[in-house]
Amino acid sequence: MQGQIHTELGSILIDADVVATYAGSVALGCSGIVGMASLDMRDGLMKLLKKDSIKRGIEVAIENNEIYLGFHVIVAYGVNIPVVSENLIDSVRYQVEEFTGMKIGKIDIFVEGVRVID
Repeated sequence: MQGQIHTELGSILIDADVVATYAGSVALGCSGIVGMASLDMRDGLMKLLKKDSIKRGIEVAIENNEIYLGFHVIVAYGVNIPVVSENLIDSVRYQVEEFTGMKIGKIDIFVEGVRVID
């Protein structure tokens, strides 16, 4: 899947992996987000992804030059989950739209776990 932007100088193609990597880095900068989550298919448990594989916790779909994102996140213990989710949505929407030049159609947040941070 790729997004495509046409300019007077030519076309720009943006791959979904690029969007996922950038959106993941934005998400990790949000207060209350511990990290991205991935389902371990062998034992069915969620695990915290390392920073170099954050895009595995993000689903990206690009249709008609609109980006649809799904984040599987682990939040910090004691945070207000709706507030953290709203902050994540606002930050990602603004920064990804500025980065890509495409509109965000929808952002879904899936809280997969809670972790105590030291």
